[in-house]
Amino acid sequence: MKAASLADIKRELKQRSFDELLVICLRLGRFKKDNKELLTYLLFEAGDETSYVKLLKEDVDDMMDEINMSHLYYVKKGLQKIVRALNKSLRYSGNKQTEVEVRLYFCRRIMESGIAIERHTTINNLYHREIKRIEKALVGLHEDLQADYRYEIERLGG
Repeated sequence: MKAASLADIKRELKQRSFDELLVICLRLGRFKKDNKELLTYLLFEAGDETSYVKLLKEDVDDMMDEINMSHLYYVKKGLQKIVRALNKSLRYSGNKQTEVEVRLYFCRRIMESGIAIERHTTINNLYHREIKRIEKALVGLHEDLQADYRYEIERLGG
């Protein structure tokens, strides 16, 4: 089965009643965890981006605390897991300032943790890739915010 275009879907949704849309949304949430997470964000978190940022920072803290620091291999795997989770959560928001704040916080946590970034090429690349993602997201923000965040990036060694 070939998926319809977004324009076709939008046109069809406009023709549906409220009850039909409710059933469609609930059914959509039943099929995939990502769909359910997106619906959760849209219904409960989208109205208060500040609390969403705080929630994501708490998630970063929890996941950083769970990382096995006994060997750099486990550190790498733990950091990659955090990046995957952040990418998914930040994609739901789509807000560039949220992305910059959360990624900066993640990089700050890496630096504070004492992980030997330079000793492991993959960890070093992961860290610098996050810095590049922050810089890319900065382009869409106001000049004053850009200056503040650039100062933070410089402090992190980016």
